[in-house]
Amino acid sequence: MTTKPDVVVLREGTEGLSMESYAEALRERLSDRTVALARTPKQERELVANARVVTGTSIDEDLLARADRLELFACTFAGTDHLPMEMLSDHGIAVTNAGGIHAPGIAEQAIGNMLTFARRLHEGWRRKQRSEWRHFQSSEFTDSTVTVVGLGSIGEALVQRLQGFEVHTIGVRYTPEKGGPTDEVVGFDEDAIHDALSRSEYVVLACPLNDLTRGLVGHEEFATMQPDAVLVNAARGGIVDTDAVVSALRWSKIRGAALDVTDPEPLPRDHPLWDLENCLITPHTGGHTPKHWDRLADIVAENLTRLDAGDELENQLLAPESK
Repeated sequence: MTTKPDVVVLREGTEGLSMESYAEALRERLSDRTVALARTPKQERELVANARVVTGTSIDEDLLARADRLELFACTFAGTDHLPMEMLSDHGIAVTNAGGIHAPGIAEQAIGNMLTFARRLHEGWRRKQRSEWRHFQSSEFTDSTVTVVGLGSIGEALVQRLQGFEVHTIGVRYTPEKGGPTDEVVGFDEDAIHDALSRSEYVVLACPLNDLTRGLVGHEEFATMQPDAVLVNAARGGIVDTDAVVSALRWSKIRGAALDVTDPEPLPRDHPLWDLENCLITPHTGGHTPKHWDRLADIVAENLTRLDAGDELENQLLAPESK
């Protein structure tokens, strides 16, 4: 086992993917560097003590206390609210995340969900299960208005893929003065959001969960939405008031919802959302992709080069400090 690895991959995996394959992806890109996979808690303690870069789902305070040489923790999640950020900052350790690597899969799933409701494919599936050859009516996605809440990597990937569908797009972002790839761009103020909701057949949530967005879509917002509107939550469950979406679906205040995330999560077996035919649920699978490690390894490998040059890191959340 190497005594001073350039990169240490911690043992805990994510999304059913092997950390061995992540380490291999890093080795392919860093053939001139030493990449070590810590397979046990003991190996983590020994390797992290001399690592320059550590990557994994999380790092605890015990490991950080040993990390005298550490310059960068590369989180394998997009969200980092579970990390000891204050301690990482106190140690002068840079932090990056996996933002952007999930965008293609999430965008494709969001479009699939909208097309499912437009063409009522879920009704076709139900009739197939009953061996029922009986016609039903569908609509068209073309000429719809789609509001995308959040124009980060996921929102941009979604808008890019919407370009061939001849739909009108409204983007909601924190700084609308920056513009964006959508036909219209508005801010998060209440009047602007309600105006967008009132004109949209499809509303896709692709924003982070924070103090501004928690409970962003509740009873008032569902009251504004059209009866034929569809909500697609590709972000975080807490952005939608769960009781409000149950009520909106039960009483046909909206046409349907496609939820890849819920609050609570996982969704309890006895939750009423399971029984609503106008609600599609997937168990937080939107970001899963076989290219997960390849995309993340590209970021980590590039950031090692940037560390050498003293440049700003890709997906940087905390800046490094000279040691």
